[in-house]
Amino acid sequence: MKKKWVVRQADESEICGICQKTGFHPAVAGVMANRGIVSGSDIDAFLSPSMSQLHSFFSLKDMDKAVERIARALTENENILVFGDYDADGITSAAIVYEFLRMAGARVSRHLPHRIKEGYGITASHVQDIAVPGEIGLIITTDCGIGSHEAVKEAGLCGIDVIITDHHTADAIVPNAFAVINPKQPGCGSGFNYLAGVGVAFYLLICLRKHLRDTGYWNKYPEPNLKAFSDLAAIGTIADIVPLVRENRIIARMGLSVINTSPRPGIRALIESSGIDKQVIDAGDIAFRLAPRLNAAGRMDHAKIGFDLLTCDDIEHARKLSALLNNLNSKRQSVERQIFDHAVSFLDQESYLLENKSIVLGDPSWHQGVLGIVASRLVEKHYRPVVLFSISSGIAKGSARSIPGINIYDLLAECSDYLIAFGGHAMAAGLSLDADKVSEFARKFETVLMDRADDFQPDLFYPKIYIDGHLDLDILSDSIADEIELLSPFGQGNPEPLFVAGKVSVLHSKRLKQKHRRMVLARAGSKSDKKITAIWFNCDPVEDNYTYYEKIAFRLRKNYYNGRKSLQIMVEAAEHKAEGM
Repeated sequence: MKKKWVVRQADESEICGICQKTGFHPAVAGVMANRGIVSGSDIDAFLSPSMSQLHSFFSLKDMDKAVERIARALTENENILVFGDYDADGITSAAIVYEFLRMAGARVSRHLPHRIKEGYGITASHVQDIAVPGEIGLIITTDCGIGSHEAVKEAGLCGIDVIITDHHTADAIVPNAFAVINPKQPGCGSGFNYLAGVGVAFYLLICLRKHLRDTGYWNKYPEPNLKAFSDLAAIGTIADIVPLVRENRIIARMGLSVINTSPRPGIRALIESSGIDKQVIDAGDIAFRLAPRLNAAGRMDHAKIGFDLLTCDDIEHARKLSALLNNLNSKRQSVERQIFDHAVSFLDQESYLLENKSIVLGDPSWHQGVLGIVASRLVEKHYRPVVLFSISSGIAKGSARSIPGINIYDLLAECSDYLIAFGGHAMAAGLSLDADKVSEFARKFETVLMDRADDFQPDLFYPKIYIDGHLDLDILSDSIADEIELLSPFGQGNPEPLFVAGKVSVLHSKRLKQKHRRMVLARAGSKSDKKITAIWFNCDPVEDNYTYYEKIAFRLRKNYYNGRKSLQIMVEAAEHKAEGM
């Protein structure tokens, strides 16, 4: 689908102020202005993030109750169960809490559910089948639990306290747990709504460590260095696509530093098996190389494989686990392609379905573990909310993905009469319902969506490319690329800068793997002889015929290959004739 180009217009006075403060090129200063980073203190904090900038996390509701209860469990030598989730955020959340408690001398075990066999979140059966036989006195959930009313009730009947740490959208009434730490729950005024599940867990550890320090607990155990846990916190935060702003940015930056200086065996093995051939790992490597492999464990087999990898102390064992994840990821990619092709073929045949502003499809043959990824790809292709179901034994279990401006969780809440359960965020959610109600649900979902049409912007269902400013090819330099790197890590809330260059000549072009295009570009008509290498991933074959573009949208990066660095641009889109932006 053709995208509309939107060039952000930063305030010139703000750009000048940033240039004076930093010495940055105006184009890079414009990126900062577009992100709202204009005051001196904001600039300093953004360019030099550190743990000292973290705000007090005791402002999270129930935090004080939680740390006191965990401290009591430690001193009284209770059995503690850490219950996580099966995605990268849940795996890393469980891993840091488990490792911290183990270092604190706790009698701690962990459980991550099987996606297909057990489903999402802790249930009453988990309490009866795992906690009771294990004589557990305290359950700590990570990245889950905010909707687990029955499990919490069952635990209470069995004399087991539950502490919930979660970040998913909460209902008006939360489970009656001993403590609920979730910035999105009613009555929590912390303002940390942007945290990932691992972020909530990480801040629990910050507060718990301080509480134990104040009570003299660390006199008998070495006090853990929380920076050593920031690598996992960074992976979970980046993987869950939460905004990389404020505390999330600090965590990501700090964690990447740890990964690039002293990676734990599991991460080191994962980097090796991912085939990353560069000196510095960045957020993109986590998002597109490491996280998918961790997620593949829960999607195609069991999340405990990822957990065991991240908590492994032996590099050779870690390499065996990472090789297994590599194989699972390859299998995931194959299954994903099959489902995507099946869905696209079905929509081609039943094209009337695309007259709706939503897509709802299901099939008994579809693998439940990859539906979220396929839904995201369909959103990218057709740019509208998508819900996909896998149907088995009379139950349809699905994943939903949305577009900016449409809160998928709110839409599902209005369809709750049709659902057995649902949960998630504004952009992504999971749900289940009786298989014979899928068609009714699809109609209701579309109706609810269109009832809100008056609230939508006119161009909401048209994808857009947001450009940070103009940057011609003949002025690109290593120094500009270095300045851009200082704005990293990039992700949701702090996207990698996208620039537009005009009058571009293609001096050389080569097709790669039948879907990518490698080029050598130059600014047409420039007196400079500057040339730059470019790569255009998933380029339409039609574009191979063009040797001139009126404008291109691109990202400027440094390419690392065989220990050498060179400038390279990543082409996002191009127009070969003049059109309005």
